[in-house]
Amino acid sequence: MVQQTARAIRDDIAQGRASASDVCRAFLERTQALNPTLNAFNHVAADRALARAKAIDAQRAAGASLGPLAGVPIALKDNMSVRGMRTTASSKILDTYVPVYDATVVQRLEAAGAVILGKTNCDEFAMGSSNENSAYGPVRNPWATDRTPGGSSGGSAAAVAARCVPVALGSDTGGSVRQPGSFCGVIGLKPTYGRVSRYGLLAFASSLDQIGPLGRTAADAALVLSVIAGADPCDATTAREPVPDFSAALTGDVKGVRIGVPRTFMADGVDPAVLRAVDDALATLNSAGATVVDVELPHAKYAIPVYYLVATAEASSNLARYDGVKYGHRADDAKTLREMYSRSRDEGFGPEVKRRIMLGTYVLSAGYYDAFYLKALQVRTLLRRDYEQAFEKVDVVAMPTAPTPAFRLGDKTDDPLQMYLADIFTVSAPLAGLPAISVPCGFADGLPIGLQLTGRFFDESMLLRIADAYERVTDWSRQSPAI
Repeated sequence: MVQQTARAIRDDIAQGRASASDVCRAFLERTQALNPTLNAFNHVAADRALARAKAIDAQRAAGASLGPLAGVPIALKDNMSVRGMRTTASSKILDTYVPVYDATVVQRLEAAGAVILGKTNCDEFAMGSSNENSAYGPVRNPWATDRTPGGSSGGSAAAVAARCVPVALGSDTGGSVRQPGSFCGVIGLKPTYGRVSRYGLLAFASSLDQIGPLGRTAADAALVLSVIAGADPCDATTAREPVPDFSAALTGDVKGVRIGVPRTFMADGVDPAVLRAVDDALATLNSAGATVVDVELPHAKYAIPVYYLVATAEASSNLARYDGVKYGHRADDAKTLREMYSRSRDEGFGPEVKRRIMLGTYVLSAGYYDAFYLKALQVRTLLRRDYEQAFEKVDVVAMPTAPTPAFRLGDKTDDPLQMYLADIFTVSAPLAGLPAISVPCGFADGLPIGLQLTGRFFDESMLLRIADAYERVTDWSRQSPAI
């Protein structure tokens, strides 16, 4: 049962071949067996999940119509608010925080019949590329437990790869859905900025953050995206763009699709096995009827410094609210208000979050704002124009999701710059606000490799169409770790 896709589970429950309660118990048993090894979940809400599953079974027995995700277990990254469920962003500063409201994505998932199994481990406040910055310990990759699952949505990716849930939600600020998707061998989709509401998502960088699904197949990602997408009066940055039937785009046909490849940008620092896998994937799509052409992204080489100026500046502002006054951790026995602020933040935040707050505060400070932050915004515009020019010739831009397969835990923790460079191929899409997807496309030494496709604004349908067509003629997405 745990090997089934979300769509198969939904269909079995709707047609009476399985009960939501039995499905829920099977995935809970799998999660409880594997989580001591993987550390993918911060919290497993077993009683709540079983109660929801029982209610769905009762609805079906009564002949009520069921939602598109009826009975499908799902996990949420632990930076999404669920009323009455501890939500920590994997940070000590929110160790005891329990929201009194649901995030919009949670409302929409439950209205569609999804069963929330629990909250997944992540880099603290979604800041990281390896899931080693969590206050609750690192997540381990199901393909090799000495390796990172990627970050920051490593817990969600590991949970899907290990078949603890068929689908999960993560958040993507600089690659935090796609890079874990690549490292764990699952689909990871970052929608267009504004496609999915951020209401109830604990903010990291507000102009970049976007919630997206992780799943075993493009069809499952399409199903979840159709449920969570759409305008939201609680989030003024959501777009009023109509939400298409993403599943209808999965035709299996890529004839006439034009795929651009920025080979100059991919020339340096990429593992040869990754390049071979990506080239093979492009050749497969070409054989299926797609056209592969070279494109240029001349400003992509500046994406990492631009990202780490914009994102840290916004983090500095967003995380100022965690001061020990309103909610979250408060230092004991502070003698002055200033001491309480200082000690609460020092005790509550981990080293990477402190690093990014300090970087962001510096680039926003008097005398440095124009030289750093304003300049970064200008280059961000140039990067977006690069993609606009590329899309005059092609439908999507393809490149590796990450320059290497999953690296060992601890390999990069002492060198933040090398850790940041792991995001070299993923940061451009959020800076430009574009949708992007990581699709499993091969293995190197038993570790998954991902092909990244970036599309036009609000053209997630094209990304899902290509990913689905590729899945139909390869078996990478059907591989599972022996854990």
